[in-house]
Amino acid sequence: MSALTTPRGDTITFDDRGAPGAVTAIFIAGAGPTRADDPVTLATGEAYAAHGGRALIPDRLGRGESPSAGEIDLPAQLDAIAALAREADAPVILIGHSSGCAISMLAASRIPELAGLVLWEAPLGLFDGGAAKWWGHVRDAIRAGDLEAAVARYMVGMPPEWLEAMKQSPDYPQLVLSWVPDGEALAAVEQRGYAESLSAVSAPVVAVVGTDTFPGMIATADALAAAASDGSSEQLAGAWHTWEPDAMAERLARLAGLSS
Repeated sequence: MSALTTPRGDTITFDDRGAPGAVTAIFIAGAGPTRADDPVTLATGEAYAAHGGRALIPDRLGRGESPSAGEIDLPAQLDAIAALAREADAPVILIGHSSGCAISMLAASRIPELAGLVLWEAPLGLFDGGAAKWWGHVRDAIRAGDLEAAVARYMVGMPPEWLEAMKQSPDYPQLVLSWVPDGEALAAVEQRGYAESLSAVSAPVVAVVGTDTFPGMIATADALAAAASDGSSEQLAGAWHTWEPDAMAERLARLAGLSS
């Protein structure tokens, strides 16, 4: 376990696997997971390190062992990602998971040595009335102090068992506060459009979905790939919104030039 301090004063705690100086995979989780309850990402980082790369797996700002020194918002989250990229001091592959895809798209321009942007099952273009309208409903509940309603509104359209699982967390319902960057990023990317959101990214953009995925995910991946200057849309072994660690590690290794 390692930690760094952002210019804002936030502490970001992360697992560090692999050799310093190698092409570094930085994983940006979506709404919910901490390092402690995300064994898939840790296993992926370890498998990627075995290919010769390096992986940084952080607790997102406001979660787990990454306390926030102030309001948890999108600018603070982007600052945290930029600090992780500086910590890598090497070419970076940024991997966004779910709503972490939108955050990663907006963070990519802050990484001078971006070697690739991998977007796993981005939930874009899937909200009734658009992400901005959806996020407005969630934000209103947060501002009213009704965090239980905010969680329920955030998870509208998702499998109901996901919401029930969230309710078992000791951080429920305050955990929704760490989802603010996700909602702000999803709304911003949809409002700007995919092409504008990716306009500063010249590195390869790989939009990926699982071999067993949810309706609309493939169309979104295709649209993201088409909007990038160097984009591809692919399927990778995975189900239930989660990838298979060895499959993702091998794809990252190929993107980093560590395997053929």
